[in-house]
Amino acid sequence: MSEAVGGHEGVSIPGRECVLRVMPLPADVNAAGDIFGGWVMAKVDIAGAIPAMRRARGRVATVAVNAFRFSMPIAVGDVVSFYARIIKVGRTSITVDVEVYAERDPTHPMVVKVTEATLTYVCLNPDGSKREVPPLVPLE
Repeated sequence: MSEAVGGHEGVSIPGRECVLRVMPLPADVNAAGDIFGGWVMAKVDIAGAIPAMRRARGRVATVAVNAFRFSMPIAVGDVVSFYARIIKVGRTSITVDVEVYAERDPTHPMVVKVTEATLTYVCLNPDGSKREVPPLVPLE
């Protein structure tokens, strides 16, 4: 089931930050002409890592893909936006929820939710060993 979002000047998701926006190219399609699921998965991993790295104030690595759901195919020419938010912080891990929306058909603009995923990242020291998530630092 898809979720359409009104407007065509980009979509705004309350409580989510658009951390990545990209347009897939013809080289990114499968034999059916849709964008490869692996292309989407790679971008979701990058998008989820951005808030995790900010919260960790350093290096993180993906340790789990907890959930991944493809709702609709993505086409060449869609503008694909990745929204991410941290949903859980553990001792050494950070879990992030990512929602993916496609802006399509510029002649009749429409925004649809195409994918959602939850991933867990672990904080790492420069040598690759696990480290604790640092405490939150208030913004000045």
